[in-house]
Amino acid sequence: MGSIIAVIIAATPYIFYTYRSFPDTKVWETFLFTYESNWYQKISVSVWTIMTKFIPLLLMVIWFLTCKHWWYHVILIPTGMFFFQLISVINDDLEYTDEVEIWYLIPIMAIIIPLVYLIRAKLFSRMHGNNLDDFEEELKSKKSLTSQLKDLFK
Repeated sequence: MGSIIAVIIAATPYIFYTYRSFPDTKVWETFLFTYESNWYQKISVSVWTIMTKFIPLLLMVIWFLTCKHWWYHVILIPTGMFFFQLISVINDDLEYTDEVEIWYLIPIMAIIIPLVYLIRAKLFSRMHGNNLDDFEEELKSKKSLTSQLKDLFK
Protein backbone atom coordinates (compact mmCIF):
# COMPACT_ATOMS: atom_id res chain seq x y z
CA MET A 1 0.00 0.00 0.00
CA GLY A 2 2.85 2.38 0.81
CA SER A 3 4.36 1.83 -2.63
CA ILE A 4 1.07 2.68 -4.34
CA ILE A 5 0.80 5.89 -2.33
CA ALA A 6 4.41 6.79 -3.13
CA VAL A 7 3.78 6.24 -6.85
CA ILE A 8 0.64 8.41 -6.75
CA ILE A 9 2.52 11.21 -4.96
CA ALA A 10 5.45 10.95 -7.40
CA ALA A 11 3.05 11.01 -10.35
CA THR A 12 1.21 14.19 -9.30
CA PRO A 13 3.32 16.49 -11.53
CA TYR A 14 2.55 14.23 -14.50
CA ILE A 15 -1.13 14.11 -13.57
CA PHE A 16 -1.17 17.90 -13.36
CA TYR A 17 0.39 18.33 -16.80
CA THR A 18 -2.24 16.14 -18.46
CA TYR A 19 -4.05 19.40 -19.22
CA ARG A 20 -1.60 19.85 -22.12
CA SER A 21 -3.06 16.81 -23.86
CA PHE A 22 -6.51 18.41 -24.08
CA PRO A 23 -7.49 20.53 -27.10
CA ASP A 24 -7.33 24.32 -27.15
CA THR A 25 -10.84 24.51 -28.53
CA LYS A 26 -14.15 25.40 -26.93
CA VAL A 27 -15.82 22.09 -27.86
CA TRP A 28 -14.30 18.63 -27.52
CA GLU A 29 -16.07 15.81 -29.29
CA THR A 30 -15.24 12.16 -28.67
CA PHE A 31 -17.11 8.97 -29.50
CA LEU A 32 -18.30 8.84 -25.84
CA PHE A 33 -19.32 12.44 -25.16
CA THR A 34 -19.15 16.07 -26.17
CA TYR A 35 -17.78 18.61 -23.73
CA GLU A 36 -18.18 22.35 -24.15
CA SER A 37 -16.14 24.77 -22.08
CA ASN A 38 -18.47 27.66 -21.39
CA TRP A 39 -16.71 29.84 -18.85
CA TYR A 40 -13.03 29.18 -19.65
CA GLN A 41 -13.50 29.17 -23.45
CA LYS A 42 -10.87 26.44 -23.95
CA ILE A 43 -10.90 22.82 -22.81
CA SER A 44 -7.22 22.93 -21.83
CA VAL A 45 -7.81 25.96 -19.58
CA SER A 46 -10.76 24.19 -17.93
CA VAL A 47 -8.67 21.10 -17.26
CA TRP A 48 -5.73 23.22 -16.04
CA THR A 49 -8.03 24.97 -13.56
CA ILE A 50 -9.50 21.67 -12.40
CA MET A 51 -6.01 20.22 -11.91
CA THR A 52 -4.93 23.22 -9.79
CA LYS A 53 -7.62 22.17 -7.32
CA PHE A 54 -7.58 18.39 -7.78
CA ILE A 55 -3.85 17.80 -7.16
CA PRO A 56 -3.75 19.58 -3.77
CA LEU A 57 -7.01 17.84 -2.84
CA LEU A 58 -5.49 14.46 -3.73
CA LEU A 59 -2.35 15.18 -1.70
CA MET A 60 -4.39 16.37 1.29
CA VAL A 61 -6.54 13.22 1.23
CA ILE A 62 -3.40 11.06 1.12
CA TRP A 63 -1.91 13.07 3.97
CA PHE A 64 -5.08 12.69 6.05
CA LEU A 65 -5.29 8.94 5.45
CA THR A 66 -1.63 8.31 6.25
CA CYS A 67 -1.00 10.83 9.05
CA LYS A 68 -0.25 9.29 12.43
CA HIS A 69 -0.18 12.49 14.47
CA TRP A 70 -2.88 13.28 17.00
CA TRP A 71 -3.86 16.47 15.15
CA TYR A 72 -4.61 14.83 11.79
CA HIS A 73 -8.29 15.90 11.89
CA VAL A 74 -7.17 19.47 11.23
CA ILE A 75 -6.13 18.35 7.74
CA LEU A 76 -9.85 18.08 6.94
CA ILE A 77 -10.15 21.89 6.96
CA PRO A 78 -7.87 22.61 3.96
CA THR A 79 -9.13 19.38 2.37
CA GLY A 80 -12.66 20.75 2.56
CA MET A 81 -11.50 24.05 1.12
CA PHE A 82 -9.89 22.36 -1.90
CA PHE A 83 -12.98 20.17 -2.33
CA PHE A 84 -15.31 23.18 -2.43
CA GLN A 85 -12.95 24.99 -4.80
CA LEU A 86 -12.92 21.97 -7.10
CA ILE A 87 -16.71 21.84 -7.12
CA SER A 88 -16.92 25.54 -7.91
CA VAL A 89 -14.39 25.18 -10.75
CA ILE A 90 -16.33 22.30 -12.25
CA ASN A 91 -19.44 24.45 -12.18
CA ASP A 92 -18.59 26.52 -15.26
CA ASP A 93 -21.29 29.08 -14.62
CA LEU A 94 -19.63 30.56 -11.52
CA GLU A 95 -17.98 33.89 -12.08
CA TYR A 96 -15.86 33.91 -8.91
CA THR A 97 -14.49 30.55 -7.88
CA ASP A 98 -12.48 31.13 -4.67
CA GLU A 99 -14.79 33.31 -2.61
CA VAL A 100 -17.63 31.44 -0.92
CA GLU A 101 -16.12 28.13 0.21
CA ILE A 102 -15.00 29.61 3.53
CA TRP A 103 -18.65 29.88 4.59
CA TYR A 104 -19.10 26.16 3.97
CA LEU A 105 -15.96 25.42 5.99
CA ILE A 106 -17.14 27.21 9.13
CA PRO A 107 -19.33 24.28 10.34
CA ILE A 108 -16.48 21.84 9.61
CA MET A 109 -14.05 24.04 11.53
CA ALA A 110 -16.53 24.44 14.41
CA ILE A 111 -16.48 20.67 14.89
CA ILE A 112 -12.84 19.86 14.14
CA ILE A 113 -11.05 22.60 16.08
CA PRO A 114 -12.68 21.81 19.47
CA LEU A 115 -12.23 18.08 18.79
CA VAL A 116 -8.51 18.54 18.17
CA TYR A 117 -8.17 20.74 21.24
CA LEU A 118 -9.87 18.15 23.45
CA ILE A 119 -7.67 15.37 22.06
CA ARG A 120 -4.64 17.53 22.79
CA ALA A 121 -5.85 18.23 26.34
CA LYS A 122 -6.42 14.52 27.01
CA LEU A 123 -2.97 13.62 25.67
CA PHE A 124 -1.34 16.40 27.67
CA SER A 125 -3.08 15.28 30.87
CA ARG A 126 -1.98 11.67 30.38
CA MET A 127 1.61 12.65 29.65
CA HIS A 128 1.89 14.96 32.64
CA GLY A 129 -0.37 13.10 35.05
CA ASN A 130 -2.80 16.00 35.41
CA ASN A 131 -6.44 15.54 36.29
CA LEU A 132 -8.91 17.07 33.84
CA ASP A 133 -11.79 17.16 36.34
CA ASP A 134 -11.20 20.85 37.17
CA PHE A 135 -10.99 21.69 33.47
CA GLU A 136 -14.23 19.83 32.72
CA GLU A 137 -16.00 21.53 35.64
CA GLU A 138 -14.95 24.92 34.33
CA LEU A 139 -16.28 24.04 30.88
CA LYS A 140 -19.62 23.00 32.37
CA SER A 141 -19.99 26.12 34.52
CA LYS A 142 -22.21 28.84 33.16
CA LYS A 143 -20.34 32.10 33.57
CA SER A 144 -21.16 35.43 32.05
CA LEU A 145 -18.97 36.79 29.30
CA THR A 146 -17.57 39.53 31.52
CA SER A 147 -16.55 37.08 34.26
CA GLN A 148 -14.92 34.84 31.66
CA LEU A 149 -12.94 37.80 30.32
CA LYS A 150 -11.91 38.81 33.86
CA ASP A 151 -10.71 35.23 34.52
CA LEU A 152 -8.85 35.23 31.24
CA PHE A 153 -6.88 38.41 31.96
CA LYS A 154 -6.08 37.80 35.65
